[in-house]
Amino acid sequence: MTAGDAVTIGVEEEFHLAEPVARSLAPTADQVLAAVAELDSEVTAELQRSQVETATPVCRTLDELAGRVADRRRGLVAAADRAGVGVVAAGTLPGPSAPVQEPYPKPRYERLVAEYAEVGREQLVCALQVQVGVADRELAVAALPRLAPWLPVLLALSASSPFYAGHDTGYASYRSVIWSRWPTGGPPLAFRSAAEYDDLVTDLVASGTIADPGMIYFDVRPSARYPTLEVRVCDAVPLLDDVVTLAGAARALVITAVREAGAAPPMPRPELVRAARWRAGRSGLADVLVDPRGARALPAREAVGVLLEHLRPALDELGDADRVVTGVEDMVRRGTSADRQRAAYAHRERLEDVVDGLVAETRAAL
Repeated sequence: MTAGDAVTIGVEEEFHLAEPVARSLAPTADQVLAAVAELDSEVTAELQRSQVETATPVCRTLDELAGRVADRRRGLVAAADRAGVGVVAAGTLPGPSAPVQEPYPKPRYERLVAEYAEVGREQLVCALQVQVGVADRELAVAALPRLAPWLPVLLALSASSPFYAGHDTGYASYRSVIWSRWPTGGPPLAFRSAAEYDDLVTDLVASGTIADPGMIYFDVRPSARYPTLEVRVCDAVPLLDDVVTLAGAARALVITAVREAGAAPPMPRPELVRAARWRAGRSGLADVLVDPRGARALPAREAVGVLLEHLRPALDELGDADRVVTGVEDMVRRGTSADRQRAAYAHRERLEDVVDGLVAETRAAL
């Protein structure tokens, strides 16, 4: 498989809506979507009334993707301005304790919250999802366990959810902890074939454990709708450049995993992959991560270097090496969004300052 076979890329971003005075979650998706319709922009509802989502069309280059992400954000921000609320791209909103919210009035969302109770009600979290084109479904499924050990490094880079319900959780990505509560949340499993994967999905639906195939919430999964692998491990991130960097890294990671799918070197145990994911969510880039190549602790910045080395052939072939490597180095240098949020809070111990900073970063470069 060449990079050209899997070059298509798209991004879905989830956003919080923030009340401008209290900086709490604003259940105003209806008003924002009404303004979106007037502006002829493209924004859709999400599970909670305080969330919305955008999606780019299929792109082939990171320059094209950057322009599309900026367009979508620009339209959303304009609509939110009309509705009188702020827009935040982060795993969680750092504002005051979140009120109990009703789901967005859509039958599927209402069913999810009714069925999963507190797990559904507490899904006040937002993610960045990257769709990478893989036309061969057998290869897409075979690539899943090869992607798994590398995904925690992407999670660490994207970590943007240290605060939840008005307090510091001690995690860099508390979103990843909350998301793990779903029956199928967490690292992907290994399958012998696409048919075996599809049989599992069918059995999970038949068992009543999940409502539909869209509830396969692995950190990476074959899309239920498109010929893609969907990388879902990352927190939503506020800076547009970081969105593009993470998307470019995810695409190169998928290409690398698909190329390796026919080989059979030893793969890490699922327990170790889950532990590596927890470690990344706990500390982001501030401590150690689990080495994707084996069961040992590695300083986070070294683990990032190992990831870039792993991705280099695919990045070179795509022509993305300079952009992705520079982007990742910038993320490491400035720290994660979680690091910046904690620094903003330390200045005056006001969560309002943290929210204001996230609103500003989400609007930047538009």
